[in-house]
Formats: sequence, C-alpha cells, structure tokens
Amino acid sequence: MFPVFRTLNRLLFGLTAVCGIAAMAFSAVAGDSPAYRPGPLLQAMLDGDMRGADEIVFAVRVSGRDHWYVSFGYYSCDYGPPADHAFGKYVDGVSLRGYGDGGRLCRLNLRTGQLTVLLDDPTGGVRDPQVHYDGQKVLFSYRPGGTGVYHLYEINIDGTELRQLTNGPDDDIEPAYLPDGGIVFGSSRCRRFVNCWYSRVATLYRCDADGSNVRMLSSNNDHDNTPWVLPDGRILYMRWEYVDRSQVHFHHLWTVNPDGTGQMTYYGNSFGGIAMLDAKPIPGTNKVVASFSPGHGMPEHTGHVAIVDPSVGPDDRRAERQISKGPAVWRDPYALSEQCFLVASRQGIFVMDGEGKTELVYQLPKSDGHMQCHEPRALRARPRERVMPSRVDVSQATGHLFLADIYYGRNMEGVRRGEVKKLLVLEQLPMPVHFSGGMESISLGGTFTLARVLGTVPVEEDGSAFFEVPAMRSVFFVALDENDLSLKRMQSFVTVQPGETSGCVGCHEQRTQTFPHTGAAALLANKHRRPVPITPVAGLLSPPDYPRDIQPILDRHCVECHSPDRYEGRVDLTGDRQSQWSISYYNMRRFNLVADGRNEPYGNRAPRTIGSSASRLMRLIDGSHYDVKLSDEERKTVRLWIDASAPYAGTYASLGGGIYPVHLPQPVLAARCASCHGQDKGGLTMDGHRVQVACNLDRPDKSLLVRAPLAKAAGGLGICSGVVFADPGDADYQKLVEAIRVAGGQLAAGKRFDMPGFRPNKYYIREMQRFGFLPEQLSPEAQVDYYATDEAYWRSFWWQPAQVGAE
Repeated sequence: MFPVFRTLNRLLFGLTAVCGIAAMAFSAVAGDSPAYRPGPLLQAMLDGDMRGADEIVFAVRVSGRDHWYVSFGYYSCDYGPPADHAFGKYVDGVSLRGYGDGGRLCRLNLRTGQLTVLLDDPTGGVRDPQVHYDGQKVLFSYRPGGTGVYHLYEINIDGTELRQLTNGPDDDIEPAYLPDGGIVFGSSRCRRFVNCWYSRVATLYRCDADGSNVRMLSSNNDHDNTPWVLPDGRILYMRWEYVDRSQVHFHHLWTVNPDGTGQMTYYGNSFGGIAMLDAKPIPGTNKVVASFSPGHGMPEHTGHVAIVDPSVGPDDRRAERQISKGPAVWRDPYALSEQCFLVASRQGIFVMDGEGKTELVYQLPKSDGHMQCHEPRALRARPRERVMPSRVDVSQATGHLFLADIYYGRNMEGVRRGEVKKLLVLEQLPMPVHFSGGMESISLGGTFTLARVLGTVPVEEDGSAFFEVPAMRSVFFVALDENDLSLKRMQSFVTVQPGETSGCVGCHEQRTQTFPHTGAAALLANKHRRPVPITPVAGLLSPPDYPRDIQPILDRHCVECHSPDRYEGRVDLTGDRQSQWSISYYNMRRFNLVADGRNEPYGNRAPRTIGSSASRLMRLIDGSHYDVKLSDEERKTVRLWIDASAPYAGTYASLGGGIYPVHLPQPVLAARCASCHGQDKGGLTMDGHRVQVACNLDRPDKSLLVRAPLAKAAGGLGICSGVVFADPGDADYQKLVEAIRVAGGQLAAGKRFDMPGFRPNKYYIREMQRFGFLPEQLSPEAQVDYYATDEAYWRSFWWQPAQVGAE
C-alpha cells in the first residue's frame, strides 16, 4: 500500500480553460520518492491479468451523503435557482444539493506511481469517466464551478482539448461509449422527481458522438442507472421501479439495446433487498461484476463487490457470488478479469482479487478534506462490442406487443385456460415534483404514483394477444376475466420504441425455458395477423380521482346508512374532510375494502390476490349487501379506480397541500378520554393520527371524536363506555368542537385539491414553471388549473412521429 501525493498546487493552472477552468495536465511522483514500488498484489496483477493496463483514470470529488441516487441536481425544498445554495446547507434537516464543490479527473501510472491531473476545478464537479475504444480520450460528466448542472465532456488523455458535448438546464451523467459511435447516458431531461423523495430522476438517453440528436430511451418514473455495454452489444443498467410493490426493494439489473428496444430483466427483479449498481462485464466471461448495495442502497453506490452469472436464469440466487470481505464499504468495481478488479472506497483506490483480497494503490492527501476517489477505469484501448442495427422507426407513434400464451408463466395456478378475456392497459404517470418522501395525498399507505387507464385489448382463446401500444410510455397490464375483474397483475412496466415489435412467452414467463406449444411458431409467423389497437373505456376520466369519481357514487348508494348519524357497522362513508383525507376514503383503507398490495417486498402476486377481484368493495356493491346494486357504469368506475391503483387525489398538485391538523385541548382529552384511550390502554394516542381522523373539519359537531362519547339521549352515538358527555352543553365538549372548527376554518381558507380555489404549493408551481407548463410570471392570487397542467406535462413526453430518416 502506498499514498501518492500531489506536489504541485492546483493554483499553477493557467487560464487556458473552457468555462474558465484549467484543462492542462501536471504530474507528481508518488511521495516524491524514486524508491516507489507497487505492492505485491498489484505487482502480480500488473504482470498478469492487468498486463497492458499500467495506467488508470479516475475521478475525485466530494461524495454525496444521501441515497445512492442523490449525486446530482437539486432538492425540491431548494426554492432558489440551482446555483444559489452550497452543499451542506440544510432546510428541515435536508441538504439542498446532491453534490459538493471540488472535482478532478486524474490519470495514474500504477507501475511508477506518477499522477497526472487532467482537469482540476476547485468549485466544480467531475464524475463517471469512461475511456474511448482507441484509448486516446476520456468521456466524463463535468459540472464547471459556479454552475449547478452536469453535462458530458471529452478530454484527451494528455489533458488537452477539453470539449463540451451536451448542454441545457438538466443534468447529463454516467456516459458510456456505444460501439455504433454514439453515447448512452443518464439524464434528468426526463424532468421528473423520485416518486418517494425530494430529488430529480435520471433515465436513459443516447446521443451522437458530438452530443447532437439526443433521444430518450427509457420512460421510467424512477431512476435508470450506470449504463455499460455488454460484449454482445446490449446495454446493461440498473432499473429502479415500484409498480404495485415496495418502493425500496426493487433496483436490479436490466438490459436494453442501444436504440432503446428490447428492454428486458437481466437479474434480480423477482426478489428485493439489494440495489445492484455499477454493473460491468468481466472480460473473457459472460459474467458481470456489480456493487450490491444493501437494502435500499447506500450513498455513492457503496456495497459489496459481487459477481453475477446470468446463465442460470434471472431469478436464481445461485447466480450471485459476493467476493468482497467484511462490511459493505466498496464501490465502482471495474473488472479486468474474474480475478482482478479495480475498486474504490472512502480510503482510496484498491485492487481486489477474486477471493476478496485487497491492496491500496492510491490515497488522497489529508489536505483534500472531504474529497474522495471514484470510478477507477483502465486506460487502454479495447475492442468495440457488437454493433446492433436499429429497429426504431421514428415515423411511427406506436409499437407492437405480442403475448404468445398468457397461461404459460409463473405463479398462474388456479387460472383456467380460456378464463382470461382481455388485458386492461394502464400507464404509469411521471411525477413533476415531490417534497414529502411519502405518498400523501396520492394515497394512504398505497400507491405513490398515478396511473392512466388507456383501455383494453382482447386475449384470444389460445391465450395470445397482439396489440398496439403508444411509444415511449410506461405501460402495464391487468389480466381480466369475463366480468372484467382482475385475475393477474403485471407488477412491472414495459416501454416500446417507435415502430418496435416486442413480446413475451407468457404472464411472468419462465425465462429459462422454451415455449412448449407447437402453435407458438405459427402464431408468430402469421403474416396476416395484425395488431389490434387499444379500445378506450368510454366516459372515463383518467387518472381517477376519488372525490370526483367515487364519492358521488357513495353519496347515491351508501351514505344513507353509513353517515355520522346512522353509523351502521360503525362506518362513515360521507365525503366530509378530515385533517388530510376524506372520511370515506380513510375508511376504505381502514377497513381494507381495497386490496392493492402496495409497498410489499415482493412481486408476482398469486392470481386474484390484488386488484378488483380481491377487493371487498366490489362484493359490497353487487346487490348482495342490503340490495345495494350499482349501475353497470358505476361498477365500472369503481372497478377501474381500484385497478388504476385506488388513488385519493387524481393530481400531483395535491402533494403536500390541504393538510390542516386539529390542535385539540390536551387537558380535555386527558380528563375525559385517556382512561379508556390512553397509550397504556392500547388505544389511540390522544394527540396523534387516530384522534385526527376522528375529526370532521366540514361539520365539526358530526365528528366521531365528539359523537361517540355523547349520550344517545342527547343525539350522540353513545358508543363510549359510560356517559362521557351528557349533552352538547358540556364545556369540554364545546372545547373539542371549537378546536375542530378552527382547523375547519383554516382548511376552508387554505383549500384542498378538491375544493374550489385551491392553489398548489410553491414547489409544484416552481417546477411546472421551470418545465414550461406554467407562465414564468404568475401572481400569488392567480388560479392554476392543475388538472390541465398535469395533463400538459404528461403529454409533453408522448412520442411525436418524425419524418422518416430523422432521429
């Protein structure tokens, strides 16, 4: 082990720089000592699997301290322009920046210890280097000092000719050269936020070698991460998603062709608990090395170094082998062979062998403070991977999906052949801003995202389906029976490129088996079979909105019995508002009337265990419950609301708005309620959630909090033990009602998304202004049509067919 110290100060840089930042090179010998020698492990590797790779390049920067994906961009709670706040400033305990100041791009000779700094920017940021195929230039992401955005740059390996490739207001990160001459990278040009956090999202894009012809490859709602090209020409990357399942468990390895077609799981998408990051091929094998970051992932992709062998299938845990020893402290693994890796940690750059033995090869001087080493790569020429011809037709607005046999798949037990009649096609809708970390007010403990119902397509008697879907939109499917109830949900999403035809063998297909039915080849080869278009659902507003779409149905059929006055079954289904929700929506969740399976650490649920077929609400409206029978149109509305994720709000403008807690008099609760409902009784916390949901802000005297303890003779429910309040004239009763009335007045003045005059909060407005969907000059009193603004935002991502030959 040895440290290599810089002997020349970065102030020696000249002014011959792009954006005022020096791009000249200077050198230093390790420790200023001519006696420097590589350590024994490094020397053995240099004489073995690293032969011809004497030099490496790497980045130096201030590491992020938030989730693995927060290493660029700004936080939604940062209200000023992106460059206004420095790393380390906090609002409500949250850092306003996804990065710190200070970055270098370095070149190190492992045999001599000579360090060459190719670029140094004391107030900028440098990350993600990749060496060109010819070994003569380096592609990387760079944020020049004084700016808040990363873009793609190239530089020669001698530190000359720094060239900016991309530009614009959004971040471009994690680039990789493509064998066809293009570049794949991650970018926040997708203009969406993490669905459960404060930070921006980056999805996959590609561009030409000079940065022109930028085109989106992925429509993911959340991150696509660290793309790298496999020997067969496909792009390996990490995809994070949570369609119908936990938001913190599924970030695994996927592949896609360089043109964006053929998106396919590579490893791990059926089990949770590991973020598989920075995966790269291991030369001479079909295996890859990756950082397995525990749980939801650690900052800067830190984890265990692991090898994945895909030959046993994408869901077999035997495919993975951890090679690093001890705690999860490693990041940025780069393979030269299955027995030779470059890795980084907080301590510096190391070599690691196939058994996890390590040796430090470079360490920053203490004077660099919070700076750390990142992303070591071998500096040498390498062969191009296989070039894959493009299958994209940019003149088309749609692509085609083919399903060979929906009954041939995993976890389909109990679904009889011929039982599936159609597929419900839905679209996950991206989120323009997030600032709470939770799903409120989109749902209560359920979905984080809204889903649009696009319509249905038929499934043939043989189990096949062939249909059109809109290009570049995240779609997923629900298999429906003859009553249009859910049999099986996809619990993932698929995207097709313009003109792409893609398909699968079956529902959650066995990817390690061939399709056994001889008719499949004939189905696929049938040139006369044409894809069917999606049949829209007539009369449906989508995404669904509970107060707008569901509450009127309950008012017509349910409220007569389930109200504050009758309270049959101790259920209130009125649309009156609590501090955050409507009373009926809260009770839908409280009594588990909807089975949505959200936030579970596994996917591929068994048939009929999620969605409309598993929801008690559908059985309560079929006529068997006190002759309550909805019209066909009403039942359809309820069913599609459930299968479209059962949201409360149908707009992202609702996030963080309309929440007005009731500040109840604690002495009254302690004196009149705590004997039965104190914490030591296993009951409700007197100032907590369960008290808040018992308050009716629209009609305070109808609140369960005061009606339950009020004697029946006085018009109350009288369901509390003993007589707590003999009549409404009780002074304590009046204090409770008054506290609820005050909160109700605040709600009436401040509004909620389902109330006339509601205005989204400043974060929603700011992002929609930045993205161009609201005017830059908007007075504080101006009304905002947030449903229309959401729709304009979503439609901006719809693929617009181009002239044939354009890209």
